[in-house]
Amino acid sequence: MTQVLVVDDEAAMRTALEANFRRDGWAVTTAAGAAEAIAKFRGAPCPLVVTDMRMPDGDGLCVLQGVREIAPETAVVFLTAFGTIPEAVLTMKEGACDYLVKPISFDVLKQAARRVLEDSRPRESGEDDRAGSDHTAEQFMGSSPAFRRLLERARQAAASEADILIEAESGTGKELLARFIHRSSPRRARTFVAVNCAAFPEALLESELFGHVRGAFTGATNAKPGKFELADGGTLLLDEIGEMPLSLQPKLLRVLQEREIDRLGDTRPVRVDVRVIATTNRSLKALVGEGRFRADLYYRLNVVPLSVPPLRDRREDIAELAKFFVRKYTPKSAHKPITISPELLVQLAAHDWPGNIRELENFIRGALALSAGPILEPDSMEEGKSREAGVTAAPGLPPAGTSMRDMERQLLEKTLESTGGNRTRAAMMLGISLRTIRNKIREYGLPPRRFV
Repeated sequence: MTQVLVVDDEAAMRTALEANFRRDGWAVTTAAGAAEAIAKFRGAPCPLVVTDMRMPDGDGLCVLQGVREIAPETAVVFLTAFGTIPEAVLTMKEGACDYLVKPISFDVLKQAARRVLEDSRPRESGEDDRAGSDHTAEQFMGSSPAFRRLLERARQAAASEADILIEAESGTGKELLARFIHRSSPRRARTFVAVNCAAFPEALLESELFGHVRGAFTGATNAKPGKFELADGGTLLLDEIGEMPLSLQPKLLRVLQEREIDRLGDTRPVRVDVRVIATTNRSLKALVGEGRFRADLYYRLNVVPLSVPPLRDRREDIAELAKFFVRKYTPKSAHKPITISPELLVQLAAHDWPGNIRELENFIRGALALSAGPILEPDSMEEGKSREAGVTAAPGLPPAGTSMRDMERQLLEKTLESTGGNRTRAAMMLGISLRTIRNKIREYGLPPRRFV
C-alpha cells in the first residue's frame, strides 16, 4: 500500500484529499501546516508528499526542504489556489515533481502522483546507467532485433542535445520511449514534462505551452507558467504534434530556433533550456504534403527521427510483454501466481494486435478478470475475439424512438466516463460550458464524481 502525506491548512481540503486517496487504496497521513508536516514525516517518511503552497506557519517550500533533508528521494507535489509563473518555476527548480493549480480533479492529481512516484523510483543496484534503467520504461521492453536496434539508436540520440521526432502507430509506447530517452540523457536529474497537443482547443493550447500573465485574456485571474518553463533544464514531450493547429506552428518554430518563449500578455521573452521530443501516430511528411503541417517545422523537429515498430513486427516480444502484464495486473488477493499456458502464448504471438501494446495490455487485464484458475488458457483468446466482434457490431446510434433527453443523458455519461469524471475536459469535448455540465449532472441525477 503506497503512503502519502497530505499537507493543507484547510480542513475541508485535507478531508477531501484523504477520502479520495484512501478510496484508491493509499495509506494517508495528514498535516495542517509546515511544522506538523515535517514532524510527522520525520517520524514516518513516505514516498509521496502532496502539499499546499501557502499556509500560516510557512510555505510549501519549507515542507519541500524539510522533506528532502530527511528523505531526498521522496516525491513532492504542490497544490495551490494562487499560482504564479515565478512561483511555479522556483518550486520546480527547487526539486518539486509537479505544480498543480486548484481547483483540480482528483483523477488528474492521482495521475500526477503515480507519474512522479515512477519518476522518483530509485534504481536497483547494478543497473546500467547508460541504459536509462530499462525497468523505468515498464512495458517498453523486448529482446527482438527490431526493438534492440531502436533502443540502441535511442541511447545514442539521448546523449546529444538534438530534438527528436518519434513516428509510430498508436499503442506502441511512444511516450515510454520518450521517457527512456530522457532518463538516458544528461538531463535525467531534471524535469520531464508531457503535453498532449490534441487534448486542448487552440486558444488553451497556446497558454498551456507558453503560459500567460494575469489578465492576458478573459478568465486569466492568475498567472500560469507554460510547459516550456516547467521543463526548463529538462525534457518536454509534445505528444500528437500532428494535431497542433497551423496558427500555433510558427510560434513553436520560433521557440525551437531561439529557445525563448513569449507568454500570453507579456512583453518580455523568457529564455528556456529545453530538449524537445515530439511524437505522432501520423506521417508528418504526408501532413506537410496536404498543407496541414509546416515544412520548416517538420524539418526542425525531425533532427533525429525514430520509429517504434508495431507489435506485429516484433512478435518475439509478445510473450515477454504478456507475462509482464500478468504480473502487473494479477489481483493482490490471488493465492498463487497466475501463468499463461503455452497454447495461449502461441495464439498471442500469431495475433496481429492492430492496437499494439495497449491492445495486448487490455486483453490480459480482461483475461485475468474472467479467469477462474491460475492458468490463462486459449479460451481467453476466443472470448476476447467475441468481445471485439461485439464492439464492432454495436450500432453507432441508439434505437429509433429513443428520446432526445435519453440520448443527451447517454452522451453526457459516456463523455464523463471517457474523461475519468473530469468535467472541464468533458465540457470542452462537448462544446458547452462547465456550468452547463454541472447543471446537466444535477438534472439527470448522475452519480457524483470525485473532485477536489
